Amino acid sequence: MTITRARSPFMRWFLDAEEADPGGFYEREEEALRQDDVHPWWKVMCLTGVDYFSTLGYQPGIAALAAGALAPIATLVLVVITLFGALPMYRRVAVESPHGDGSLSMLQKLLTYWPSKLLVLTLLGFVMTGFIITITLSAADATAHLVENPLLHATLGGHEVLLTLTLLLALGAVFLKGFSEAIGVAVVLVIVYLSLSAVVVVDGLMAIVANPSLISDWGAAMTASHSAPFGIIAAALLVFPALALGLSGFETGVVVMPLIQGDPGDTRAKPRGRIRNAKKLLTTAACIMSVALLGSSFVTTLLIPPAAFRPGGEANGRALAYLAHERLGDTFGTVYDVTTVGILWFAGASALAGLLNIVPRYLPRYGMAPDWARSTRPLVCVFVLIAAIVTVLFEAKVDAQAAAYATGVLALMTSAAVAVFLTELRRRHRRTSIFFGVVSAIFVYTFVVTMASHAGGLVIALVFVALIMIISLWSRVTRSRELRVAGVEIDDAADVVLARAALGRQPIRFIANKMQAGDLDEYDEKERIVRERNHISPKDQIVFLEVRINDASDFTSPVQVTAGRAGTHQILRCSGTSVSNVLAAFLLYVRDLMPEPPHAYFEWSERDPMDNVLRFLSGGEGDIPPLTHEILRIAEPDPAKRPRVHVGG
Repeated sequence: MTITRARSPFMRWFLDAEEADPGGFYEREEEALRQDDVHPWWKVMCLTGVDYFSTLGYQPGIAALAAGALAPIATLVLVVITLFGALPMYRRVAVESPHGDGSLSMLQKLLTYWPSKLLVLTLLGFVMTGFIITITLSAADATAHLVENPLLHATLGGHEVLLTLTLLLALGAVFLKGFSEAIGVAVVLVIVYLSLSAVVVVDGLMAIVANPSLISDWGAAMTASHSAPFGIIAAALLVFPALALGLSGFETGVVVMPLIQGDPGDTRAKPRGRIRNAKKLLTTAACIMSVALLGSSFVTTLLIPPAAFRPGGEANGRALAYLAHERLGDTFGTVYDVTTVGILWFAGASALAGLLNIVPRYLPRYGMAPDWARSTRPLVCVFVLIAAIVTVLFEAKVDAQAAAYATGVLALMTSAAVAVFLTELRRRHRRTSIFFGVVSAIFVYTFVVTMASHAGGLVIALVFVALIMIISLWSRVTRSRELRVAGVEIDDAADVVLARAALGRQPIRFIANKMQAGDLDEYDEKERIVRERNHISPKDQIVFLEVRINDASDFTSPVQVTAGRAGTHQILRCSGTSVSNVLAAFLLYVRDLMPEPPHAYFEWSERDPMDNVLRFLSGGEGDIPPLTHEILRIAEPDPAKRPRVHVGG
């Protein structure tokens, strides 16, 4: 129940979240179930793959910086955790949350009321960190590939920030125009990029086979600081947190599930076909990425001088591109650069689409974002602006953003691991709960180590968390006077009460009552006091109106109305998220049924005003009469049509 105001053509375009393709926002669930715009799983995998697979552009270089000669062994550890930890975990998330809510919805189900909302808000801060830094880091790495290209270096060198900002603006322009061709573009980019990367890796492997001394030199470099095999493995495990970037893409994989084509017999409760195909997507992407990570880490570590990986070096942030130029010539290298720039730039599109799916699912529903946050285009502008600020602060440097990216990614994966573990534990699945408990411990360890060694990443994530908390609180307060219900649902007994009242003396008069004992004496005394203080004639019909709060942490919910009796007293009992909103919505509903607007009678609150404010924000109660009147005043501008509110006592 909202008031719609006329908007200019531009504002209708800018704020329209209901159009067929509002700039990248994923399909709503009912549309996906009708199979209106779904795609084969392998095509959707390419959409998530522009984020996941594009990390090959910078992951080998980051691994070399973090682990040196141990980079291939550390990458092997990453692959093992990917295939035997993250993959089973997210296959379970796909089963538990098949409608695109991601792992956040699993944690939300484990808690209730405000703890659930606060946990989701905190995790949304880390979601923002991971996805925003994905956008900025990918754009910065795309810029690095352009600047370091031998044909462009002289022209573009020194303009990294400007180039990155240009890529971000182009990304935002795509989403403002529309995103309907995204999957087709993603399929082409992923196929071409993986094919060219395979050429570079295979060529590198052939060079290593032709020169066995490279392997012996590599072995000597590893044993120089770690003579025993156990020491090498332990060192690789210790640097694993620095390689967490290679785990990105799983959360996006479950977020895009509504786009995956399922079976004709899929239902909302049991979309078996979609779940099965989502598992195929996750498994195939993980296997492809595992092979690509191992191969790229091995050839870059053995063939590129260590100095070239350091900040300012020619291989920094672009190890495979460096090999493409060095071994296959500048022509092939330039083609590879162009493809890499394309997939890195489009990786930002994948991350931005993820944000545009996650944020409208939670914040507006909680009342913790302006109502325009349901629309895609304003969100695009907000996210691009934030990405631009981050880019300027980090001076478009890839290495500088790696810690923040890892923090965001690991926070999401850790929360997903814990959610799966707790879900299995609650269901008393002993073996699987033990397994996922171990997986959770690995991710908790990785997250803690990452935060301890790269505090800057945690600081950035906490800044995003703080911003979301502040904006959410501000929005909740400023929107407190909105009429925010999803409809009024009347049961048969209540419908009979209202039908009889419509035939009786008008206007109908409701006495707002907070039930205490619930006996006949309570209602007799309440009616006597209200009639006496408000000079209500004995001939005027009276109906008691009571409200029960279901979950005050929700912002919008339907008002459900039932009927009761106490002696001759008629009682209507409503339930919802806020007493004032429930009363206002019900009175407007009754107004449309009766010949005259209804009257409602209240008593003044005896509580401190500030106490009432806090009670209203946290529990949906507080100083009810003025809030009810204010909600009615805003919802119905015409005083003649507005239900009347009386306060006495």
